[in-house]
Amino acid sequence: MSELFDSACLRTVEAAAIAASGDDGWSLMQRAGQAAWSSLRRRWPQAGRVLVLAGPGNNGGDGYVLARLALQDGCVVQVLALADAGPGTALARRACADYLASGGQLLPWRGQLPEADVVVDALLGLGLSRAPQGELAALIEQLNASAVPVLSIDLPSGVMADTGGVPGVAVQATQTVAMLLPSFGLYTGAALNHVGAVEVAGLEHGLTREQRGSPCAWRVGAGDLAALLPRRQRDWHKGRNGHVLLLGGNHGMGGAVLLAARAALRSGAGLVSVATCGVHVPALLASCAELMGFDAAAADMLKARLGAAGVLALGPGLGCDDWARALYAQVLASDLPKVLDADALNLLAAAPRPLAGSVITPHPGEAARLLGCRTADIQADRLAALHALVQRYDCAVVLKGAGSLVGAPQALPWLVDAGNPGMAVGGMGDVLTGVIAALLAQGLSPLQAARGGALLHAAAGDLAAGRHPYGMMPSDLMPHLRVLANPEDV
Repeated sequence: MSELFDSACLRTVEAAAIAASGDDGWSLMQRAGQAAWSSLRRRWPQAGRVLVLAGPGNNGGDGYVLARLALQDGCVVQVLALADAGPGTALARRACADYLASGGQLLPWRGQLPEADVVVDALLGLGLSRAPQGELAALIEQLNASAVPVLSIDLPSGVMADTGGVPGVAVQATQTVAMLLPSFGLYTGAALNHVGAVEVAGLEHGLTREQRGSPCAWRVGAGDLAALLPRRQRDWHKGRNGHVLLLGGNHGMGGAVLLAARAALRSGAGLVSVATCGVHVPALLASCAELMGFDAAAADMLKARLGAAGVLALGPGLGCDDWARALYAQVLASDLPKVLDADALNLLAAAPRPLAGSVITPHPGEAARLLGCRTADIQADRLAALHALVQRYDCAVVLKGAGSLVGAPQALPWLVDAGNPGMAVGGMGDVLTGVIAALLAQGLSPLQAARGGALLHAAAGDLAAGRHPYGMMPSDLMPHLRVLANPEDV
């Protein structure tokens, strides 16, 4: 579990670190350049030809320091700058002068990149305010086409530090070295196509927690599961593990609610009932005898299960017809904690209302409908979209996608640093619904169930994927959910 920061906080921390060092920032730039050079040497120890792309700001200054160190280590070094983008700050000019005094050369970019074993991206860092244009965009495009390994300093040029958005072309780094503290934008959205492996260099800033400022989010990975999942006593019984009632599986979509129900069982729910189309009940019970499946049209049975359950989950395979709307109305009339996904979210978007004590799990398209905007708007600033969803619906939210985000009222957001592209297949969201419902049933709060469930789901997906993520099916997660849902074994 670690903290993530926005660019304003990073700049405040940088200023505090400079003040603590007692100079104008020169010593901090030296440490940044050294950290980047050390990272390059660890990753590519045999590299003999280093090309540095230096921008006009202090990010470029870090690049000049790295270039000087590489030169002193015996590498063949070239530094390229755009024709109108030589060193533009006092520190960058000083770092450039040091590099030149060591025998280096500064060359303008003339439309062609020289050969190199590694390219260092020190063009923009945290300084991006709009999509790269003109020569800068052309340089980045040529770099990406070269297939040469790239080390980016701070952030791949073209990636937004605060959002992870990529408004235009952006460097596709092999590795990124973040300085001082990790920025939020390194870990979510389109940025994940560009950052490569991420390393954080603390630069021995020696700042206190108060001096570091407040984070904008928490980041959790598979190693945090044990701290986020419920633990059981030896004398536990099925009633203590909760009763989940799943509602869904309209005609032709019975598999969706079955996946959610099996996931709830594998995530530790004590009892799982399924209200679905009568035609699906025989296949449901034949597939998983542990489920209590019944025809949702049986009013007395539905009323009894609504009274017996502790958590409701609605959406997998629900549809939007009259049958679906009737179930939706009954679920929303209940005071029980709820998990809403899929078509339940589409029905909610048509008539927004607060859902205190519940969890919604939209993907970007569903989130756009819930907020009345475009999917591109959601992806451009996923953190802002999460805050807007929490505010509008007054509940815990899992904004799914690469670097899923979890939020709740009066809570700092959580970023799930797990999952893989192989999980981009129909049915994965149904599994997540079942996982979160099971954790709610075991006594976790909506926020706890949402963050623990999103992480458990993503970590199980990573284990299921192994080295071959494509072609993975949602059912492949089930055995891994069982293993990871046991905190003492995680």
